[in-house]
Amino acid sequence: MLYINGKWIQTENTFEVTNPATGETIETISLGGKEETIEAIARAKDAFKQWRKTTGNQRSNYLKKVVQLMNERSDMLAETITKENGKPLADAKSEVASAINYLDWYAEEAKRIYGDTLSPSHPDKHLMVIRQPVGVCAAITPWNFPLSMITRKIAPALAAGCTVVLKPALQTPLSAVKVFECFHEAELPEGVVNLLIGAADEIGSEMTSSPDVRKITFTGSTPIGKKLLRDSASTVKKASMELGGHAPLIVFEDADIDEAVQGVMQSKFKNSGQTCISTNRVYVAESIADEFGEKLAEKTSKLQVGNGLQDGINVGPLINENALKKVKEQVEDARDNNGKVLCGGKEADLNQDVNGHFYEPTVIQYANDQMRIATEETFGPVAPIFTFKDEDEVIERANHDSYGLAAYCFTQDLGRGLRMMQELDYGIVGINDSLPIVIQAPFGGVKESGMGKEGGKYGLEEYLEEKYVSLSTK
Repeated sequence: MLYINGKWIQTENTFEVTNPATGETIETISLGGKEETIEAIARAKDAFKQWRKTTGNQRSNYLKKVVQLMNERSDMLAETITKENGKPLADAKSEVASAINYLDWYAEEAKRIYGDTLSPSHPDKHLMVIRQPVGVCAAITPWNFPLSMITRKIAPALAAGCTVVLKPALQTPLSAVKVFECFHEAELPEGVVNLLIGAADEIGSEMTSSPDVRKITFTGSTPIGKKLLRDSASTVKKASMELGGHAPLIVFEDADIDEAVQGVMQSKFKNSGQTCISTNRVYVAESIADEFGEKLAEKTSKLQVGNGLQDGINVGPLINENALKKVKEQVEDARDNNGKVLCGGKEADLNQDVNGHFYEPTVIQYANDQMRIATEETFGPVAPIFTFKDEDEVIERANHDSYGLAAYCFTQDLGRGLRMMQELDYGIVGINDSLPIVIQAPFGGVKESGMGKEGGKYGLEEYLEEKYVSLSTK
């Protein structure tokens, strides 16, 4: 189902949304394409003329209405996420809370858009910098966080005075439909928010080529991000790109081993490892590597795999067959390169009538740089343990040539922690903290992991442009 100019639209072209835990069809939805995209952009452009003139308080009140509606429907929203994404219901509930918090935060930030007065270089001039909304924004969101990624983009855009055309991932469109129902019931003006569900190439090409779209924001893979940037070059759009990650987690010999093991558990296996900031490479000092591996494998082997709607499930399915295939190939490659599987290491057999895409949470000891997993993002529940001798070595190996989204370090040495904060070439660094993401902080990477930030005041600035005004007082 599409939402354009304040109206729900159905088309003849449809798509079946399936549950990755069971393979069952959840719902059949309408799809849009080029024609609907052109229409949505035009309506967003028309709506921008008035939406940009609303006060911060007015925009704040609209967002607060959406917050109230989503709070009332939080259980239903979480169940929708689990059905179409597969993550355990407890994780889905956390995502709903995060999605609501983004809306709530930017409802307040809408009232805090400030300008500057500059010291003039001439007595007859008054110099000002004002901040204005960039215009129509095209947002493309991923399947791994199908609700919170939407509000993390739409909330600051609306707070800044922009209008939005959103394309969610085709695997998980139902969460988007549910949140747009809240936008509709909050009575946002027609055309301020628009929802397109359909083929990425058809919708994306119109978004990137349209001169009426002044900003594009995307969360997804690095290759797709590069394509969007190339395709947007002809119209020189503002862009925010949150792209792939290959996060290292470093454990020094002075670290609290139990705390570090828990850090890997929290970072690696949430959402079945299908998270851009998920730990992908665990570097452990040689002197403690065996003990660390034993403890990590012991905890990992106790994780319960299954349908996220069932009680006590820690790890749900991978999103599709291709994702499962990639994980299986990386583990086999690790075995071929002398890796030792301490636990897991195979597709999970849950004896279900309809089997989903499940893989056992896996720990691999004796990982090395010849393995594919050392250079390729896994996006699955596999933790490879590499060893290192000293600080200089691990910094060089942890700093990836291309990736630069998130990194983690466990140490009890304050000086070392400060050095790692400086030396790790990543947009996000957690020191003794595997859960660093909060609403008020900037989220984003460096190098080929992205450009621009989301979250806090930094996320709002991505939807604003500075205009310099020089006023003669003669």
